[in-house]
Amino acid sequence: MNQLAGRIGVVTGGASGIGRAIAIALAAEGATVLIGDVDEPGGLETCRIIEANEGAAHFWPLDVSRENDWKRLVAMTKEKFKALHILVNNAAICISRPLLEMTFDSWRRQMAINLDGLFLGTKAALPLMTESGGGSIVNLSSVAGLRGVPGMSGYCASKGGVRMFTKAIALECAQARNNIRVNSVHPGSIETPIWLKLGNDGALPAADARRNADVMADIRAAGATATPVGHSGVPEDIAAGVLYLVSDGARFVTGTELVIDGGVMAG
Repeated sequence: MNQLAGRIGVVTGGASGIGRAIAIALAAEGATVLIGDVDEPGGLETCRIIEANEGAAHFWPLDVSRENDWKRLVAMTKEKFKALHILVNNAAICISRPLLEMTFDSWRRQMAINLDGLFLGTKAALPLMTESGGGSIVNLSSVAGLRGVPGMSGYCASKGGVRMFTKAIALECAQARNNIRVNSVHPGSIETPIWLKLGNDGALPAADARRNADVMADIRAAGATATPVGHSGVPEDIAAGVLYLVSDGARFVTGTELVIDGGVMAG
């Protein structure tokens, strides 16, 4: 416990799913967590969960695809907390469409959030992290960033970009000797609301209020069938991997990918 005491961390997409689980896990280990998301009700709910367990959390409205949003977030972090040690680039969307049915707007929206947001967040955070003595950046990719998935070309392209961006920036930081490590995490089938959004242009269906609940039974069954261990993962499985990567136990780990997928990539 408290292995992250005194550290300041930003988690994007922390209003639900994997991002929420990561924020809760970091706060449970003593970090002060800033939750950046476009979903204010969900972000505030994450803060309430953390505070109910005597953790420290703050919500900040953030559209990761907007550079000025990032500049404001980092400026606020520097003014209020004087440091930044952890950045988890988790916010993402997935639009499931065959290539010939995907609009250019849908393609660009995935790139803007999944990849441009990564670039903007990392660029904004690096100077303050360097001033703070170093830290850890964790970028959420996917097994879809390691292999192709039919009907998900845009998502695969963006998540493959996350993997290679991570490696390049890890080497830049290593050359700079700034004590900042950069790694990617590649989840497999995880029970989160993203599965409800696939066929709805990346948005939660308006009639479905289960923003942070288990996904539908048929989606869970499909994930179990596709996973060698016979069941889908849960957000806490990914949070555990992120917690390792931001901890001192991973001080010699940078530029690599941590695959958490129930064996999908083993075959």
